[in-house]
Amino acid sequence: MDNAPIAIFFIGFLLLFILIGLSSLFKSRNTQHDYYLAEGTVSPWLVGLSAVATNNSGYMFIGVIGYTYVTGLASIWLMIGWIAGDFLASLFVHSRLRVATENTKELSYAGVLSTWYGHKHTNLQKLIGAISLLFLIAYASAQLVAGGKALHVLFGWPSWLGAVLGAIMVASYCVAGGIRASIWTDAAQSTVMIVAMGVLLFFAVNDLGGIYPTIAKMDTVDGFLDWFPRDLAIPGIAGATLFAVSWLFAGLSVIGQPHIMIRFMALSDAGSMRQARVWYYLWFTAFYCLATGVGMLSRVYLADVGQFDAELALPTMALELLPPILVGLTLAAIFAATMSTADSLILSCSAAITHDLLPHKIEKPFLIKLSTIAITGSALLLALSNSQSVFSLVILAWSSLASAFAPLLIVLCFGYKPNQTVSITAVIIGLFTALSWRYLGWHEMVYEGLPGIVLGLIYLVILEKSVWKRQR
Repeated sequence: MDNAPIAIFFIGFLLLFILIGLSSLFKSRNTQHDYYLAEGTVSPWLVGLSAVATNNSGYMFIGVIGYTYVTGLASIWLMIGWIAGDFLASLFVHSRLRVATENTKELSYAGVLSTWYGHKHTNLQKLIGAISLLFLIAYASAQLVAGGKALHVLFGWPSWLGAVLGAIMVASYCVAGGIRASIWTDAAQSTVMIVAMGVLLFFAVNDLGGIYPTIAKMDTVDGFLDWFPRDLAIPGIAGATLFAVSWLFAGLSVIGQPHIMIRFMALSDAGSMRQARVWYYLWFTAFYCLATGVGMLSRVYLADVGQFDAELALPTMALELLPPILVGLTLAAIFAATMSTADSLILSCSAAITHDLLPHKIEKPFLIKLSTIAITGSALLLALSNSQSVFSLVILAWSSLASAFAPLLIVLCFGYKPNQTVSITAVIIGLFTALSWRYLGWHEMVYEGLPGIVLGLIYLVILEKSVWKRQR
């Protein structure tokens, strides 16, 4: 296939994203609050689309497609559980978090959680900031790895080149406009992502002769249309239920992700949260359905699972099915997915350094932007040395952040007022549980965020109730 049309279309989209991001410079107020929170003036539809793009990262285009290629129909539980858990969490967290953001006047996720009821818990803020920094940099590196993998398949370029290109682009518009640039580009990237996935699904089904012939060909792959994986750690209904519930907790884990929740914190007002959620869940559900469908179709088109890296299934499939211009669109979508998450992660890391960790908060625009560049460079170095799969690295970061932060955020939303020592202990318990679970290899049986979140919640609720009884 001639790579020139692919490259032209791909570069055209990248230039569009950069221009959209750079244009935010004209609306920038050059303050710390504007750089990290856009002064809390973002419209509902932008919040919704930006949150979708940030959530549906390179993990979706590379990791989930690869997992679906290997697992088959059983991967649908990732989609059902993830969206259901995400939605349940949004019913009682998002609006309360937005109100707390306004009340505390804080501009970081750690800042809001540590001052929720007006008491300044400085050590808690530093701990949340440090944990965020550690895992979000790892998360950002996974996005750059995903972009590098796509370029390697489509152009034959070394994987490091795609990671470097993504890092340069993200740094350029993040430095220009902060979170506003990130949100504006996210909206454009979200549109390109869903269009590309829809186009690929249409071409694939059409090439196979329609829906029924497609299903028939999937059925020829042994176990591919089973509702649950055959290698469940616990066989039978109990194992299947545990598998599904694990992914419900993976979806609920969204409230522990600073880079996503900051979007809802930047909403123009808490009363617009329902509109933002409508945009978010309609777009999220449509996109995840398309991604699952493409992942299953990739197994029909491509060689046996042992023959290549399953995380390269989508770009490889695009090369086989699509004309050059649409291959360029697909590549642009993959890059859009990686950039829309990487920029959010990098800005959250920057906020952790300048607002949460340093003893004196940095407010000078030059130093704030310098920290953004430094974080981008760190994520790039980690990406270049990373040998883990995108799926594995993202799940590790996602579950660790959720286990550390979600229990505390949940009890705060329900009116509990744990003191700083209790809050810090809960964060450590959740994080330690998740990391231990993964180290012991039990994550193959149950998503490690489930025990991490549950144990953190149990500790907070039991301790708070005992304190309340003593006060009576």
